[in-house]
Amino acid sequence: MLFPTTVVGSLPQPDWLIDRAKLAGRFPPRVRARELWRIPEAYLAQAQEDATLIAIRMQEDAGLDIVSDGEIRRESYSNRFATALEGVDLDNPGSALDRSGHPNPVPRIVGKIRRKHAVEVTDLQFLKKHTKLRTKITVPGPFTMLQQAQNDFYSSEEDAAMDYAAAVNEEIKDLFAAGADVVQIDEPYMQARPEKARQYGLAALNRALEGVQGTTCVHICFGYAAIIHERPTGYSFLPELSGCRCKQVSLETAQSHLDTSVLRQLEGKQFLLGCLDLSDLNVETPEVIAERVRRALAHVSPEQIILAPDCGMKYLPREVAQGKLENMVAAAKQLRSEYP
Repeated sequence: MLFPTTVVGSLPQPDWLIDRAKLAGRFPPRVRARELWRIPEAYLAQAQEDATLIAIRMQEDAGLDIVSDGEIRRESYSNRFATALEGVDLDNPGSALDRSGHPNPVPRIVGKIRRKHAVEVTDLQFLKKHTKLRTKITVPGPFTMLQQAQNDFYSSEEDAAMDYAAAVNEEIKDLFAAGADVVQIDEPYMQARPEKARQYGLAALNRALEGVQGTTCVHICFGYAAIIHERPTGYSFLPELSGCRCKQVSLETAQSHLDTSVLRQLEGKQFLLGCLDLSDLNVETPEVIAERVRRALAHVSPEQIILAPDCGMKYLPREVAQGKLENMVAAAKQLRSEYP
């Protein structure tokens, strides 16, 4: 089927589960942020499962082809995994600059980074139990996790990145063994810090994918629209991903009005084409969404395109996210009629 539809990862968490005003009023947490949850600890896991069911049904009702768990159990896209690793001190956090240039409490690396146990396999198993659709799940990338940490142990950032990559590699293999159809690696800091990404980020990404059998995607973005408001029309790190082992590249084109001719430089890749502008709380029409996709079709084939939002949707009101996804599905149907 041409033009399958999916999400990037996160969906809006219910107000009864998480303090959405507090969530939106700060930068995404890098250490744990228990204060965001409205539910007492004894009932939190059950409440997160109930909210995950809502997220799954939301995607099914919208007509998506590939669904995620909505990252409902996470305080941010990265901290659930990053704080579960051996070698980091969470009780005495460090500090690192966010991609916006603001300092943020982060895990402090005090020993060798290792994965102690599978982190997201049970999340995937729950998702698969409750949908018959194809499934995807996301993990933070090694380069991004290192940028969101304070290194007090490794003699070089390259060495630290490779150990993060080994931990991600173990997790990805376990996720595919548990039945994931797609595993996505989130690497937004490759866009924010392209020189370091060229120095060792791409090598770390490929190490994370070493020996992996299954469909993998790398997500690279400009940051959440609710937090980072300005978008350049081009990526500072994108053509370099032609050298990564991922089959798919997830990128933003809607809010940034990306010059999609750059896609020609990523020969052989499929694209999760961001065609929903998450800075706009209006629900785009299917015609507007389809036209954004046509801009890319001037440079790549229909077989290479998967429709998706620009980035994660967690900061949107639920009804807005639902409407955008429904119209994205309608746009995909419209495009299929044009490219039979």
